[in-house]
Amino acid sequence: MMQQEPLYITGHIHPDTDSVASAIGYAFLKRAMGIPAKACRLGNLNTETRYLLERFHFEEPELLEDARIQLQEMQLDHPVDLNPETTIFETLQLMQSGQGQGFGVTDENGVLIGIVTRSDISFVGLGDTALGIDLLKETPLENIVKCLKGSFILKGTLPMSGEVRISDKKLMERDLEGAIMVLSDHEDDMIKSMAKGCAVIVIAESFVPNDYIIEMARKYGVTLISTNYNTMKIIQMIYRSIPIELIMTPASAITSFNRGEFLEDVEREMLKSRHSSYPVLEKGKIVGSVARYHILKAEKKKFILVDHNEKKQAINDIDSAYIMEIVDHHRIGDIETDHPIQFRNMIVGSSCTIVGLMYHEMNIKMSDTAARLIAYGIISDTMNFNSPTCTQIDKDLAKRIEKEHGIDFDAMAKELFANTATIQDKSFDTILHRDSKEYTLSGKRVAISQVFIFDLDVVDQIRDDFLKYMEEENKMRHLDLLLMVFTNVEGKGSRFLYVGELSHAIKGLVDSFTKMGYVSRKKQIVPRLAQELA
Repeated sequence: MMQQEPLYITGHIHPDTDSVASAIGYAFLKRAMGIPAKACRLGNLNTETRYLLERFHFEEPELLEDARIQLQEMQLDHPVDLNPETTIFETLQLMQSGQGQGFGVTDENGVLIGIVTRSDISFVGLGDTALGIDLLKETPLENIVKCLKGSFILKGTLPMSGEVRISDKKLMERDLEGAIMVLSDHEDDMIKSMAKGCAVIVIAESFVPNDYIIEMARKYGVTLISTNYNTMKIIQMIYRSIPIELIMTPASAITSFNRGEFLEDVEREMLKSRHSSYPVLEKGKIVGSVARYHILKAEKKKFILVDHNEKKQAINDIDSAYIMEIVDHHRIGDIETDHPIQFRNMIVGSSCTIVGLMYHEMNIKMSDTAARLIAYGIISDTMNFNSPTCTQIDKDLAKRIEKEHGIDFDAMAKELFANTATIQDKSFDTILHRDSKEYTLSGKRVAISQVFIFDLDVVDQIRDDFLKYMEEENKMRHLDLLLMVFTNVEGKGSRFLYVGELSHAIKGLVDSFTKMGYVSRKKQIVPRLAQELA
């Protein structure tokens, strides 16, 4: 039986502020509608997003790496683990009480050393007599006394052979060396049995032998046990006194699973055997058991995708999940479903804008915290309304949020960018590769990197050293053009640094970009560059 799982709301695998803020904001909205929803991330947070979450004292959303179900996400059967000394009788009692048909056997540290099932027990009762003899030979006398609800009259020293015998006419003709004798009140049979070398005498119906017999038993090293049971019951219970460590299947010979394993992998392994249930472990310790009915009852994880609708941007194994909704502002990608879903795709600058509109449509008021997260998501993805992707819809929603929640978008933008949009204390490697993509244009290999910063004057301070670093980088990569774009987050222009054989050929084009001022996306550059190189 599955635990009640939330509706997972996730952004893309390279989480930015819009992706994370829209997921959190939409989770707020869903929960306000009475739907259990949980915002998650699919990768490491960038500096900007981490700053915002810390600013509002939010914990980082849980990291999800796979859409498949893991055993640890399921309600497994409660583990019943037994110590090795537990008797067959005690184990059968647990089985009959409905606590399971198989149990783990653990050592003093709780580590699984084997399992015992009803099938294992049946071998003792229905199997080869020799098996029972061998097992009883290793069974402690204390186990026998416990199962018989009896007591020691005398504890002897003779080793047991494992043979269980009763009185009959040929008693004196039999080999009783080390035998366990089950006798009634016939004291002559007790004497004869001791004379033939028996190790244990179990006396039925609480009969206590005379002092002579007790003294004889002491002399020969024979154990005397008294019980209220009759002879038939005694024989039955003796075999049930065997400790389970003697009949269990050792851990090395069984199929077990770790809590972190995926359900589909577990199912595949189950098909290779016929066991009814399997232990589930964590660091070698049993934490539950999984059976075939868990597989049959399992339901797919439910997801809402925000800020993306392409498989390459989605969580691993998204095809194994149940997609409920998509909320996005990008082009239509390749996500497919086998059922109709809610698909909200709008030409706006931010997924947070869509989520903000949905609050209004549902007539649910945003909390001040949710409003600020939505606002920061819009600021980040539209570069405070300077991006060419920004629309009037984004601006109108921002005005409504400003009015209803007393938020100053410009002040928030300055605070955000001043604290996060910086390359100071960043390595050249980090700056160049933080957001980089390689293209093939007219047979030429071109790489374009871009960072958004608050102060463009910093570029002038590192220009010479950074160009040297780019030259060294290009020697290794053999690019025809390596272009680095530093863009001001407030829309106050961009600076360009470039190296490679095509540097002189594209100088005029780069100058035109510089005069144009603000370049918010690499996709503004690539078409012009492709045309120039054609």
